Amino acid sequence: MKITSLIAAFVATVALTALGQEGVVQDVKHGAKKAGETVKDGLETVGEKTKETAKTVGKKTKETAETVGEKTKETGETVVRKTKETVSGTGEKASGTTQKTHHKSRKAASKAKAQTTEEQTTDRDSNTPAQSPTP
Repeated sequence: MKITSLIAAFVATVALTALGQEGVVQDVKHGAKKAGETVKDGLETVGEKTKETAKTVGKKTKETAETVGEKTKETGETVVRKTKETVSGTGEKASGTTQKTHHKSRKAASKAKAQTTEEQTTDRDSNTPAQSPTP
């Protein structure tokens, strides 16, 4: 009977050890499952935040591109307007300058013509023999 008791105690000890180990294994499995779920939830949250951030960045980039486009268009229009103003102003000045030059040129030509005519008259008088006072 001593051997039977000893065997029974041994079997009971082995059974309790096996059950105890199985409980530990179950705890490890449960902990791993919880950790996996936590990681999964964290990744989903990161994915959602990344998606939101990408949408925000895309929206801001689009707005910036539109603003830059508008500013570029305004700058182009301003350059065109200023260029037209400069060309118009230059044309008016050039037109006035041309008229003044033409007027001065005509005046100088008339003056030169008058001097030439006067010189010719003077030359004729000196080339012709003096009239005799006797009749």
